[in-house]
Amino acid sequence: MTLRPPQSLSPSFTRGSGLNLLEYELMSERADALGRNGLKVEKAIAALSVLDDAATTPERREQLLNDAADAVWAFFIQREICGLRSNRDAVQRYGIPKQVMARLGIIRRA
Repeated sequence: MTLRPPQSLSPSFTRGSGLNLLEYELMSERADALGRNGLKVEKAIAALSVLDDAATTPERREQLLNDAADAVWAFFIQREICGLRSNRDAVQRYGIPKQVMARLGIIRRA
């Protein structure tokens, strides 16, 4: 005699319906987008290393901070789309400076 576990305990994407397969693909795309945004944040934060150089002009400094803020803002939005509401762990993990955090969500005029 074989026993089959109740369907309520099996993962939803293992059932053969097209909707569940679509949900699985959407979760995969969200995770991939989150990873790409995380790489952009790492790159933007790494570019901030020249802020303390004497050769860095104020305009260049502002541009670097604005670029980092835009990357972090997009990353936080993607995290919320994935269901991750708290950003504290991301701020600590990526070492996002307070100067960047203060600029999040600001719309700049051209």
